Amino acid sequence: MTPPAAARAAPAAPTERTTHAMPFGAELRPDGSTRFRLWAPDAEGMTLLLGQDGAPLPLERLDNGWFGRTVTGAPAGTPYRYRLGDGTEVPDPASRAQDGGPFGPSIVWDPNGYDWQVTGWRGRPWHEAVVYELHCGAIGRPGGFAAVEQQLDRLAELGVTAIELMPVSDFPGSRGWGYDGVLPFAPASIYGTPDDLKRLVDAAHQRGLMVLLDVVYNHFGPAGNYLPLYAKSFFDADRLTPWGPAIDFRRPQVRAFFRHNALYWLEEFRFDGLRLDAVHAIRDDSRPDILTEIADAARAAFPDRHIHLVLENDSNEARRLVGTPGPAGRYDAQWNDDAHHAAHVVLTGEDDGYYADYADAPVPRLARALSEGFIYQGDWSEHRKATRGEPSAHLPPTAFVNFLQNHDQIGNRALGDRLTALAEPAAVEAMTAVLLLAPQIPMLFMGEEWGSRQPFPFFCDFEGELADAVRRGRREEFAAFASFAGTTEALPDALDPATFESAVLQQPDDDEAAGRLDLVRRLLHLRRHRVMPLLAPRRIGPGIDRSRDHMLDVAWMLQGGGWLRIVAHLAPGKGPAWEVPAGEILFESTPGLVATLADGVEGWGTVVVLEPAA
Repeated sequence: MTPPAAARAAPAAPTERTTHAMPFGAELRPDGSTRFRLWAPDAEGMTLLLGQDGAPLPLERLDNGWFGRTVTGAPAGTPYRYRLGDGTEVPDPASRAQDGGPFGPSIVWDPNGYDWQVTGWRGRPWHEAVVYELHCGAIGRPGGFAAVEQQLDRLAELGVTAIELMPVSDFPGSRGWGYDGVLPFAPASIYGTPDDLKRLVDAAHQRGLMVLLDVVYNHFGPAGNYLPLYAKSFFDADRLTPWGPAIDFRRPQVRAFFRHNALYWLEEFRFDGLRLDAVHAIRDDSRPDILTEIADAARAAFPDRHIHLVLENDSNEARRLVGTPGPAGRYDAQWNDDAHHAAHVVLTGEDDGYYADYADAPVPRLARALSEGFIYQGDWSEHRKATRGEPSAHLPPTAFVNFLQNHDQIGNRALGDRLTALAEPAAVEAMTAVLLLAPQIPMLFMGEEWGSRQPFPFFCDFEGELADAVRRGRREEFAAFASFAGTTEALPDALDPATFESAVLQQPDDDEAAGRLDLVRRLLHLRRHRVMPLLAPRRIGPGIDRSRDHMLDVAWMLQGGGWLRIVAHLAPGKGPAWEVPAGEILFESTPGLVATLADGVEGWGTVVVLEPAA
């Protein structure tokens, strides 16, 4: 599928440069010098080790815990480290590049060293987003930013309009999910250089594809984080998260670190948006809090670009999302775990863990997610023994990213098994049609487009006691799930390179995969040409839910008159007699399916119709 002309940016003469100015890190100056600056309030002294031989240069103590020095003879490509008073050598926490990961030296990097080929790119409006989540290391062999670039043509042809990279900030080892990053400004050296990442973004924009980046602002990884050695007040020891002491966002230096990180990716690398990981684990009572500050800074910095900010937020805080009355809503959308959990229960029947909250009436609960956004909008959660969420029915459907699979919902299973291993093909195909033709923003996980059966297990590359703790923790975690009983002995070893290799994507050459790929291509073609035009701001209204038992029936009011309506029988066997939708049939799982509704559909099936106004 060729992107529309308005979305495709033509290559231009390589003249553009982009640098994000930061108050820390190594900054090349116009006069040929390099300024080094570091916040180290607990350090008695700090020494810069410059070059391969580590020539020591004491840093000057500045105000408020800062150290700095401007030197000559440190051009782009120069390795450097900092040495603490006790002799410990550490990387720059704001390093733009690393030589061999966080245990190697930082590299002075020239942000203007890459010649951008695309000029005038302003992005695409959010309602056009069809998101494809991928892992840079596992997208194919040999992996890395160049491997992702090789996938761009086929993804654009499929109908994807945005790729979302799992975190790329540098982390220890040769493989990992990226959520244990410790150097938030340095692209992981195992995937390529900063310029390789820019080349990927540039190539995506040439094809009309947006590029979103998953960023982690709620914790640092357990290995390679040296901040506590010289900046203890970066963290609040009195407030704990699942990953250790909370990041202390009461500190202006800490807030600046993450605010600049968001702006850095958007400006210097020209990402089209960010997905903020697990913001419910961010502890910040400031006014404005750090999430508001980051969003406001991004909106102010790029008023002429489509910048998309997306949350993962288990708290279901509707007030943070665009569409909230007044000035509060700042984030374009939230990953809707509620919708996933309900759909997963419909397809698999699983009812332990958090799925228990959706098992009583999974289809009506899914219908609530489609018509109102969140399922839990201040409702009591029996699983959590607490209320959860805020009312969301006032929000537009595009405030929610829906998905049937993602890295978490596959990889955090004991065996990393995909939905194709848990549900019958007809069921997955019926639900895929709901996902891709409903007005919410759809997201696919890499390989889902052809129904991949490859697992995507959790993998990492720690050593020693930390590696043992990961193995032990995963066994204990899954022993508590009834559906995983007896599997803990077969649990893939997250530290074994073979576990990672099992996740590296390979496209099968068989009729089943080709059929699923053709279905997804057809659905995305329909979405682009018939559904997307309905989603432009103020074009689509609230959803009306008429679902019951195993019958999903949700319609959304079109501002020009009429309805977009989805009717689906989401169960095996025969469905009840149902009202036959009137109007233009956009999609039927099988030919003639609409006509059988009156007598009851046999088996799984989905119908999508444009109904005229009454």
